[in-house]
Amino acid sequence: MNTLKMSIGMKLRSSVSLIIVLGLSLALVTLNGCSSKPGEGKAEKKATKVDLSPAYGGRLVEGSIGDASTLLPPLATDSASSGVAAFIYNGLLKFDKDLKLVGDLAESWEVSNDGLTITFHLRKGVKWHDGVELTSKDVMFSYQLMIDPKTPTAYSGDYLIVKKAEAPDKYTFRVYYAKPFAPALISWTLNILPAHLLQGKDVTKSPLARHPIGTGPYRFVSWRQGDRIILTYNPDYFEGRAYMGKYIFRVIPDQATMFLELKAGGVDMMGLTPLQYARQTDNAKFKRGYRKYRYLAFSYTYLGYNLLDPKFKDKRVRRALSYAIDKQEIIDGVLLGLGTIATGPYKPGTWAYNSNVKRYPYDPAKAKQLLGQAGWTDSDRDGILDRNGQPFKFTIITNQGNSLRAKTAQIIQRRLREIGIVVDIRPIEWAAFINEFIDKKKFEAVILGWTIGQDPDQYDIWHSSKTGIKELNFISYKNSEMDELLIKARETFDLEARKRYYYRFQEILAEDQPYTFLYVPESLPVVQARVQGIEPAPAGISYNFIKWYVPKGLQRTS
Repeated sequence: MNTLKMSIGMKLRSSVSLIIVLGLSLALVTLNGCSSKPGEGKAEKKATKVDLSPAYGGRLVEGSIGDASTLLPPLATDSASSGVAAFIYNGLLKFDKDLKLVGDLAESWEVSNDGLTITFHLRKGVKWHDGVELTSKDVMFSYQLMIDPKTPTAYSGDYLIVKKAEAPDKYTFRVYYAKPFAPALISWTLNILPAHLLQGKDVTKSPLARHPIGTGPYRFVSWRQGDRIILTYNPDYFEGRAYMGKYIFRVIPDQATMFLELKAGGVDMMGLTPLQYARQTDNAKFKRGYRKYRYLAFSYTYLGYNLLDPKFKDKRVRRALSYAIDKQEIIDGVLLGLGTIATGPYKPGTWAYNSNVKRYPYDPAKAKQLLGQAGWTDSDRDGILDRNGQPFKFTIITNQGNSLRAKTAQIIQRRLREIGIVVDIRPIEWAAFINEFIDKKKFEAVILGWTIGQDPDQYDIWHSSKTGIKELNFISYKNSEMDELLIKARETFDLEARKRYYYRFQEILAEDQPYTFLYVPESLPVVQARVQGIEPAPAGISYNFIKWYVPKGLQRTS
C-alpha cells in the first residue's frame, strides 16, 4: 500500500500484536516431482533434507505498486522512496524491534538534565559506500541542509527549532535547544547524508537522487524507472554484512498482477489485499510455499478535501460528507473486516489516542440536513444538489493500482450519489499523482493514507505554516487553536500534558473534518517460505532485514 510518510526517520508507532497466520519451514524438498506409490514398479523418490542454517547470498524481490520518486531522503514524502532509502542510509538513532530508540550511527548519547542539550558520540570507522569515513562533519551538513531555506523539504520544522549545533571533534555532534522539544531524540533518526558529495551543491540537482551513496547495509546498483531498483550488500557495513546478497524493489502497478508474480516466483514479498489474504491464499499449496502475517498497520486511510476549493470551505459540508459515508461498509466490503474505523490520526490503543471524539456514524438524513444548512438544496428537482446554480460535483483522485482505494472510492461515490452529490473517480500513476497533483494542490478531493510515526507529533501535517509546495499540509488546513496546541505539545516533556494537548487536537479535527477519516487497515505482508530469520515483533517484520537469509540450497540468483 502506497502512503505518504510522516517523518524522515522511518518513525514507527507503539506496540502492536503481530500474528503469524501461516508459514511452514521449508525443511524438506522433494526432488524430481511427486513420489510414486509403492507397488507401481517405479523407484520411490526420496525427500532430501535441506540445510536451513544461515547462509550469505541469494536475493529478495519486494513488490510495490508505486515507484520511488527520489533516493535523497530530505526530498521524499512517499513511502516507496523512504522504504528503499532505509536500506541505503542510517540515522544517528533508530527503533529496535520493541520500538525503543537505540544507537545507529551514534554508539552512545547523553541528554542534559534539563533536556535542552543532546550530545551524540559517533561510531568510529563507519564508511560511506565510496570508502570515505563518516564523521561529525556529515551530521552537521545534514542538519544544515534541513534548515537551509533552499532545500525543498517537508521536514525542516524539527531542525529549525535547534538553537545551536556544533561538532567539537571528528566523532562528536551536539545540539542545543532553547526550550523543551519532546520529539528531539526521535528527530535524530534523520538519515545522514555525505557532506563530501553534497556540500556546496544544489541538492535538487544532485545525481545522488538517482545514484545514492550512503552508509547502510545495501549499496545502490541500478534504477530502471517504473520497473525496478537493485541494491547489493555492503561488505563493510558496521553492523556486519547482511545475509541477503541482493534486494530488488520491483514496481508492478497492479496488485492482482503482483500476486500472480508472487505465485510464479517473480516476487518474494508483497502486501496482500484482504481478498488475497482471506480467500486466495487459503490452500495447502500456498501454505507450503509462503508465510503470511497480520497486524494492525502503522497507517490510516482518509478522504481529504482541498480546502482552497469553495465547495469544501464550510465545515458543515465536510461533516455532512462524513455522515454520508458508511465507514463500516467499507471495512466489511473492501477490507473484509480486516481493519477498524479511523476517528483521527492515531492508531487505537496508543497513549495519544482519544476514544471520545465526535464520531460520524452513517446517517444520510443528517448529512442532507447539514448540506441544506450550508445552502446545498435540489432547487431544480433533478436529483442533484445545487447552490447558486452550481451542481455539487467533484472528482476524487487516488493512486493507480491500489484496488482497496479504488473500491473505497466506488462505495463513497454511490453513497454520495444517494444524497444528491455527483462524484467522479480518477486513478493516477503514483509519481504523477504526487508530483503533479498533490504537490501542486491540483485536486478537489483525494483518497490517500499516512504512515503513522512513533511520536504523536503532527506538526508537519497539520500546522498552518506547512502548507507550501512539497509540504505535508497539502489540503491547506488552518486553525489557530490547533497551531498553538501542536507547538505546546512538542514543547513539554510532561506526558500527561502532551496527552491533554493531543486529545484536544483530535477533538478539533473531529469537529472540523478536514479529512473524513476512513479506516486503519490491517497490514498483511506475505514472504516466500524459503526466507528464514523473520522474527515478528511490535515493530513488524522488516526491522531485522539484515538477518533474513535463504538457505544455500534454496537460493535463487536470477
